[in-house]
Amino acid sequence: MLIERIYDEDLAQASYFIGCQAQNTAVVVDPARDIDVYRALAEKNGMTITAVTETHIHADYLSGTRELAAAVGADIYVSGEGGQDWQYEFDAERLHDGDDIRIGNITITAVHTPGHTPEHLSFLVTDGAFADAPGYMLTGDFVFAGDLGRPDLLDEAAGGVDTRFEGAQQMFRSLREKFLTLPDHIQVLPGHGAGSACGKSLGAVPATTVGYERLYSWWGRYLADDDEQGFIAELLDGQPDAPAYFGRMKNQNRRGPAILGERGALPELDAETVAAQLAAGEVTFVDTRFFDDVHAGTVAGALNIPAGGSIATFAGWVVDPEKDDRPLVLLAPDQQSARRVRDQLVRVGIDDVAGYVTGIEGLPQATPKTIDPAGLADLGSALLLDVRAKGEYDAGSIPGATQLHGGRVLWHLDQLPAEGTIVAYCQSGARSSIAASGLRRAGYDVVELLGAYPGWRSHRDAQDAATVAQ
Repeated sequence: MLIERIYDEDLAQASYFIGCQAQNTAVVVDPARDIDVYRALAEKNGMTITAVTETHIHADYLSGTRELAAAVGADIYVSGEGGQDWQYEFDAERLHDGDDIRIGNITITAVHTPGHTPEHLSFLVTDGAFADAPGYMLTGDFVFAGDLGRPDLLDEAAGGVDTRFEGAQQMFRSLREKFLTLPDHIQVLPGHGAGSACGKSLGAVPATTVGYERLYSWWGRYLADDDEQGFIAELLDGQPDAPAYFGRMKNQNRRGPAILGERGALPELDAETVAAQLAAGEVTFVDTRFFDDVHAGTVAGALNIPAGGSIATFAGWVVDPEKDDRPLVLLAPDQQSARRVRDQLVRVGIDDVAGYVTGIEGLPQATPKTIDPAGLADLGSALLLDVRAKGEYDAGSIPGATQLHGGRVLWHLDQLPAEGTIVAYCQSGARSSIAASGLRRAGYDVVELLGAYPGWRSHRDAQDAATVAQ
């Protein structure tokens, strides 16, 4: 048996390629939408992908299940659990608790593990060439290394109302009845790692075991004591902000993402053409540089989505393809870099990229407004907008600031003043630059705080020291 973990550092998301070397067939679990890596693995190992499946209706990325199945002619398997409200809306074989997918000598058994979502499945994997019992469990967003999938995401991003409590109860039962009944040696292969918003304290290691989590996880003692209420309270406490685009992902994945098919090379565009398109409001320009370069000058009205960071995540903060269908023009040094950005964008359903330019010369330019901490006092009634996560804000913020996570800003404009100046800041300047670019494009007057929150603290500390010295 062959198991390959394919990991997306941007979205902290893992998919799995499982192949039978006796029959040269394979299944892919939880694929991303840019599918070349799975086809390359199949070719490298002389295997045919005959099945594609996923653990649940994802919210943090757009599923590649339909894309991959269409490209290689594989069968699709999805959960049929969770009740009528949680059924997929596209054609696929439905899996219920105890159902099997067989790939040569390998048996993949569906286990209904609700909690993160009502329809959630985990998969027990048995290598029939060596054993008659499972040795692995692909847990999706059920059990992570050191943590559990959050049950509040439906409330936070998908329009649910108090579903978190039922989800937490389901998680407790799934752990007790479906996970802790397994032998300790079972290897656990989760769907996410550190940095994912699908949990609050995910470990960075790629795998764990049932026995290790039983003994050392934060939740193990609650299960050992049968303390459901204590478990629920700790599970729900301190969950991170959920980006608003998660709701769009959830709906698209339930309906079935559009199939892209083969995509050609991205064309390099000339400045004159792009300038005319910008003037006509026909395209959206994306400056993929980091904020310090952007602050020196960018294209007027550009979105700042840095290519060297979590581009798929940050693009989801400021681009909503369901509300704005204008194609994107990327700033990229070459075609290979532009394609890499495009591949990351499709993972969050941003599909329409017209091409790229290698520089901003010849395009209408603007310099984003900034202010140093000493100048804040002169802005009067300006709104201080902290776009960091709740945990960062709670640990320390500028007095009077309003916290609104960068991934939620453009979906909660009702919380911002219609007129006046907004001063945006984060921890380094990167996230506030992204959020500020989206707000400017929406018509707001935004100033970015130089030095970000640490810069303000240094300024305050210097003032305090000067006062003491006097």
